[in-house]
Amino acid sequence: MDGTKRSNIKIGSKVRVVQKQDQRTGKLTEGEVMRILTNSATHHHGIKVMLEDGIVGRVKEIVRGD
Repeated sequence: MDGTKRSNIKIGSKVRVVQKQDQRTGKLTEGEVMRILTNSATHHHGIKVMLEDGIVGRVKEIVRGD
């Protein structure tokens, strides 16, 4: 599912994000959304979220099956 649309992301959703320091490598970190930090409806690099463990990143993938 598309991580560039805010409406696709809910609190508690399992997602894969890219952190700022991992943008060059594209390394993804998986976790559950605690807060949605982007206010706009869309963002071309992905909606910025905070995961439950405090990691902040932009959503690249929304994991199915939640």
